[in-house]
Amino acid sequence: MKTVTPAPTPSRTEIGRLYRTRLSKGRATLGELLGGELETESQGAWVTTATDRRLLNCSGYGVLLMGARHPTVVRHVAEQLHRNPVATRVLLEPQAALAADALVARAPAGLERVHFACSGAEAVETAIKIARTLGKDRLIAARGGYHGKTMGALSLTGKALFQEPFRPLLPGTAHVPYGDAEALEQELVAASGRACVVIEPVQGEAGVILPPPGYLRQVQELCRSHDALFVLDEIQTGMGRLGAWWGADQEGLTPDLLLAGKGLGGGVMPVSAVVATPKAFAAFDKDPYLHTSTFSGMPLAMAAVRGALAAMAEEDLVTRARILGTELLDALRRIATRHFGDLVREVRGRGLILGIEFAEPGPAGDLLVELIQQGVVANHSLNSHLVLRLTPPAILSTSDVRFLLTAFDRACRAQAARYVPTLEGGAAHAQR
Repeated sequence: MKTVTPAPTPSRTEIGRLYRTRLSKGRATLGELLGGELETESQGAWVTTATDRRLLNCSGYGVLLMGARHPTVVRHVAEQLHRNPVATRVLLEPQAALAADALVARAPAGLERVHFACSGAEAVETAIKIARTLGKDRLIAARGGYHGKTMGALSLTGKALFQEPFRPLLPGTAHVPYGDAEALEQELVAASGRACVVIEPVQGEAGVILPPPGYLRQVQELCRSHDALFVLDEIQTGMGRLGAWWGADQEGLTPDLLLAGKGLGGGVMPVSAVVATPKAFAAFDKDPYLHTSTFSGMPLAMAAVRGALAAMAEEDLVTRARILGTELLDALRRIATRHFGDLVREVRGRGLILGIEFAEPGPAGDLLVELIQQGVVANHSLNSHLVLRLTPPAILSTSDVRFLLTAFDRACRAQAARYVPTLEGGAAHAQR
């Protein structure tokens, strides 16, 4: 086979121009604020830029629990690419069936039917349509929750900033405070058996908000007692991110629908899924054309799902996420409070979704930029400007962890000097 030499990457200036003229001026500006780096390669926990700079990737919004280009996932996808990447959609195709079976084997008991899609928002839209087939036309979600930005999903996403330009959204949608079971019960009573409740086991985009003890069990029980459809959105939290296969497992939950995505494609392919009870899925069981998509269940994506599930099990990445998450949470808390003192409101997390919340605007964004300068890519939180978020992969080595904590320490020291005016960059403040 003839070797093909990759074309040279255009300059940073040229890519910036194309972003401004072909994609989004705002996105171009954001990229410049974050240093203007062009990511060109990725492997494992690391991203390489056009200038051959290597950055530790603790971003990706939950996609890269097993890192980039995991060999098991790549092998599955490569084999399928050279065999049958896109199906006819007429004949039966084995990869979809095998992927669905593998996913059900890892899902909470009682969830036995699968609908595949490409994005998390598509999975949410599917859940809304399933709810409609069951007569559930009143949607209830939590404030601060994030479920996507398509019209139905956006109706559930609990932030007015994203909703206002697109109103009117779906009618009959209510939002209640996350963690407030009494407020949820009031809405369920008002909905009179017509409700669909969509909730996250941990609110990621809200800034890594953990539920009060017992809250999710209360949500499930209230849904059962008021004949509501219970949808658990695990698009970001599932596939090991919380240190368990699913947040549902940690709470002993069996939702009517569980939504998966992000890490489901192993960091190689975009794929999401709705995993449902047979009762909830009945209308889709009866009519396979009731809800379809050209690329739903495409063989290439299904190979990625099979590879991802295999890699997770082979390397026990769920356990690794739990252990590593505890280690990082403790270390990040010590570093942040040492430098910022009272400006740090809380450092919290579960598994490998970690958040540092500040008491005022500014530090989270500045620390995000500073971390890139120190060689680490982190996340901002779409529904909270006060929280810096890290979603590192579970494959971090000991040296990777050391690099992350050293970079975080340096970044905090640099930014604390701006917010905590002492000669030692905040150390005196932290010792009060």
